[in-house]
Amino acid sequence: MLLLTTSRDELLAPLQSVSGIVEKRHTLPILSNVLIEKRAGALTLLATDIEIQIRTTTEGAGSGEETSITVAARKLQDILRALPEGTEVSLVLDDKRLTLRAGKSRFALQTLPAADYPRMQFNEGAAVEFTLSQKAFKRQLSQVAYAMAAQDVRYYLNGLLLVANGAELRLVATDGHRLALANTLIDGSVPRTEVILPRKTVLELARQLSDSDDPVEITLIGNQARFRFGPIELITKLIDGKFPDYDRVIPQGNPKLVKARRQALLLALQRAAILTNEKFRGLRVQLEAGILRVISSNAEQEEAQDELEVDYSGDALEIGFNVSYLLDVLNNVGTDEVEIHLNEPMSSALFTLPGNDEFKAVVMPMRI
Repeated sequence: MLLLTTSRDELLAPLQSVSGIVEKRHTLPILSNVLIEKRAGALTLLATDIEIQIRTTTEGAGSGEETSITVAARKLQDILRALPEGTEVSLVLDDKRLTLRAGKSRFALQTLPAADYPRMQFNEGAAVEFTLSQKAFKRQLSQVAYAMAAQDVRYYLNGLLLVANGAELRLVATDGHRLALANTLIDGSVPRTEVILPRKTVLELARQLSDSDDPVEITLIGNQARFRFGPIELITKLIDGKFPDYDRVIPQGNPKLVKARRQALLLALQRAAILTNEKFRGLRVQLEAGILRVISSNAEQEEAQDELEVDYSGDALEIGFNVSYLLDVLNNVGTDEVEIHLNEPMSSALFTLPGNDEFKAVVMPMRI
């Protein structure tokens, strides 16, 4: 039975949109598969890992029978990637095998029944709904996502706090050593709602969203969130937990202000990072009037030193940091200048942007 005839690119693009969440190894073999549905000339691809589900639909799926199957997502993607661009491909279903034909190439893949594929049902009812541009949401995610924990026993840190309140959307992430916060405006006004998005969901959204003014529709209800943008619908479970009181972490009144060119500081830190201890990644930042100096060393007694001119007129200060945390901030703010608010050698540093109250990043010092 002919399922589909189309170009390699028309099939690969939606497959790449959904296959990012597919786990290579899973206790349920069918979760390594992607669900392919052909209905009324539309092709729908769906993937899930039980916690997240992504669906994308493309119109004009060409000729072929209406049917549903599941097939190994990574294998199908790797096959399509290996074919030349613009190649015409056909999918033929014969009993439990799916054959992909492209020119003189043939690939026969095992399938599993579509009826056995688990689907996440989105709760219906009174929900909080709002929209903003994909570009604004993608930028906001990039400004905070790096501060999420990865595998912390405090499971609520392995994600990102999303707070919708009135016409403002706030995102906050922390791993206990640093914190990032970013605000942006949304269309409309909503009651205050707080949810924690899982790390995997955040990374997938950051990968999928475009730098366009096209909208992303966000719906929050119960223990689920739904994101719709372009042809994509992403449904995710939420982390059930109490996010820490982040306002207490943000330093108030740090008197020492450094204004620096972001790119110059970034490059100086990258050079100094080469000779840091690979495990601890610590370096020293020395400040004196008009000068910021970074110094690193390692167990082999090697040392790097770099300095740049900055706008600073306070007292001399030396403070230690994990250089990776500083680089994460500078790599993701995208401005020409940054402001660093400091106090004492063992006080946290506060990063802000000139003339912008919508972003804050806090980095704790370290002993070196």
